[in-house]
Amino acid sequence: MIDIRLTARRALSATAALAITVSFGPGAARAQAAVDETAPVAALDQALDRIQQKDSGAFDARMQTLAPVIDQTYDLEAVLRSSIGAARYMQLSDQEKQTLLATFRQYTVARYLSNFKRGSGARFTLAPGSRPSPIGGEKIVTTHIGSEDNMPGTEVDYVVRPEAGSWKIVDVLLEGHISQAAAQRADFGSTLASGGVNGLVDVLNRKVKSFSED
Repeated sequence: MIDIRLTARRALSATAALAITVSFGPGAARAQAAVDETAPVAALDQALDRIQQKDSGAFDARMQTLAPVIDQTYDLEAVLRSSIGAARYMQLSDQEKQTLLATFRQYTVARYLSNFKRGSGARFTLAPGSRPSPIGGEKIVTTHIGSEDNMPGTEVDYVVRPEAGSWKIVDVLLEGHISQAAAQRADFGSTLASGGVNGLVDVLNRKVKSFSED
């Protein structure tokens, strides 16, 4: 049996948040209202359920299944920006941002694959609706990760933000308040300070390799 609480805590490393307020005109607001803010979390839960099935294939096949869903449901650039700090991120060149974002995407997907291995048996229960986030324009959507004999399981809250007519995940909270952003920012910040972008890319690539060998 998997340790659901440990799995949920480790899954936090797949995301972080940048707190900014997004403003929309009336037309964009009307279009946004037609989109359910729970949609990205529902899509992610469904994808995580697929990659843990026993017939989901080897690591590379499972990555091909999950990666497009991560692209669809997350604002990965906002997650990365928050993870290294907005001021530091703005100092990077365009090439450095592109390189780091591509590596961070691989890391995010691989982390999920490691957390939800084939046959792990996690079950996902999405709560209806959402609640307001302290950050203007954002909302919090709750899902529970449990097992057959441990339901509803551990609560995981996703912070979602409206972007161009859809909603994107920009943060993940455990127990309602534990954000990965601060912890990840500390980890990434120290690596960037000592090794620069290349150093952080190397660290993330090593983690991806480690996840693929779990």
